[in-house]
Amino acid sequence: MNLHYLEEIDSTNKYAKEHIKELSDKTVVYTYNQTNGRGRLNRKWSNLGEDNIYASIVLKPSGQMQEVYSNLTQYLCVILAQTFEEYGVIPNIKWPNDIQINSKKISGILAEGVNEGTKLSGLVLGFGINLNTKIEKISQINQPATSLNIETGKNIDKEIFLKKLLDKFCLMYDKFIKEGFLLIKNDYIRRANFLNNEITVKVFDKEICGIAAGITDNGALRLIDRNNNEHVLLIGDIL
Repeated sequence: MNLHYLEEIDSTNKYAKEHIKELSDKTVVYTYNQTNGRGRLNRKWSNLGEDNIYASIVLKPSGQMQEVYSNLTQYLCVILAQTFEEYGVIPNIKWPNDIQINSKKISGILAEGVNEGTKLSGLVLGFGINLNTKIEKISQINQPATSLNIETGKNIDKEIFLKKLLDKFCLMYDKFIKEGFLLIKNDYIRRANFLNNEITVKVFDKEICGIAAGITDNGALRLIDRNNNEHVLLIGDIL
């Protein structure tokens, strides 16, 4: 991968989208100081200091959108989980693509496409990872959150972590583009501790309650509500 380091930027995703034409396939735009990062559904991603990672991977697999591209966030989610596990922690996946440790968020992912007319210029796969953060800063976030140094009791070398992550990402990426979500389905499900539990999922302004019955072959969530109706959800947030 080509690494493109920025000393400070408002958003790596925004930068990558604005420079998509000159950035080559598999370029990683990254910084340790992101001032205005965003997560899914336009949520703000908090800047917890320069010892964390804020990055975006530019991907140009083809000039046309393919169904498998929507699963790239879940692919990265599994890769992130595998990388965290090398540090002796047990990460879990919160559908569709958040990583948690001990029910606290440690990483989030945001994918965006860039089009020029009917042509796909590229995909931007952004992620933020809490690696080294003081407990006082974590407590200021409006949801349960953690960082790898808090979970392990050790300071984390962010450059080594990023290298491990990107090496793993590249190892299976081409195969994933060909085979799709089925390639990682078992790995994903094994880490999805919400399955077989009663959950509430918010889809836009609607909330659906039910049992998380499974994950389909294309990464959607199967939810069985209290009237025994099945909902197959491609988007949403577990509350």
